[in-house]
Amino acid sequence: MHVLITGAAGFIGMHTARILLARGVRVTGVDNFSPYYDVALKRARLATLDAAAGFAFVPCDLAETEPTARLFRDGAFTHVIHLAAQPGVRHSLEHPDAYVRDNLVAFGHVLEGCRHARLAHLVYASSSSVYGASHSLPFSEDQRVDRPVSLYAATKCANELMAHSYAHLFGLPVTGLRFFTAYGPWGRPDQAPMLFARAILAGQSIRVFNEGRMERDFTYIDDIVEGVARVLVRPPAPGNSAPAALYNIGNSQAVSLGDFIATLARALGREPICDFVPMQPGDVPATRASIARLAAATGFAPHTPLAEGLARFVAWYREFHRV
Repeated sequence: MHVLITGAAGFIGMHTARILLARGVRVTGVDNFSPYYDVALKRARLATLDAAAGFAFVPCDLAETEPTARLFRDGAFTHVIHLAAQPGVRHSLEHPDAYVRDNLVAFGHVLEGCRHARLAHLVYASSSSVYGASHSLPFSEDQRVDRPVSLYAATKCANELMAHSYAHLFGLPVTGLRFFTAYGPWGRPDQAPMLFARAILAGQSIRVFNEGRMERDFTYIDDIVEGVARVLVRPPAPGNSAPAALYNIGNSQAVSLGDFIATLARALGREPICDFVPMQPGDVPATRASIARLAAATGFAPHTPLAEGLARFVAWYREFHRV
């Protein structure tokens, strides 16, 4: 196997590369070091991979046509894990052009590259955001996802449709993974664990949206990437008219935002100061994943308890930020 991981300097990308390299898989990573958040953090993630045997890095902006085509022509990849994207629900309200470029145009280039390279399997990141404001919990892959409530979610719905069309037209095996609120060491600074930890340690208030009446299916990063690794070697059957699959990857438990903050605060040894504010446009009140399909296909189900995952996150946070 020779696996291309896009977004290799990202949170999930770095951890995915690490687990595959530890299992002896040859990995090439690409990233464009978007300044959406601190590029120094992305470079620090990438530095943890540089010394690993079997790893190579190629800087590339996948929204650029010719560099992406050259990447696939020269790469001799057998599999692709496409994790590069513009993340963030709230950011999409103010910067829609970034989502069209990095989530739609770039994904189109990746699909074309995979098509012409005749890859064994394309695994790509979708999101729990595709479920929109559905009140039917847990979310299952059989539910309709044609009512997104943010542009970010709409681009992920579009990715699923684009991938399915390539599976149908060209026989490209594709699998979409709907991630549910990944957290853990090396996480994004715009996500709740990093934002909350920084504020609690500084004695600052935390903005708690929807007056705290939010629930999320928090999924520890090691569980996320174990699911990715298992799906990678299980492509949809090539004999199908459209060899395409979709899986939720979540912890299958809805945790209230209040419980999440309290658990994080205990791990930090500090008391939180909460500022309760209304729901933000594009947010949804609750998420919880049905993981029956993932478990049936791979024999794996995420299982890390929140307290254990947050304890590991806090240990990393204190060491990395020296606090």
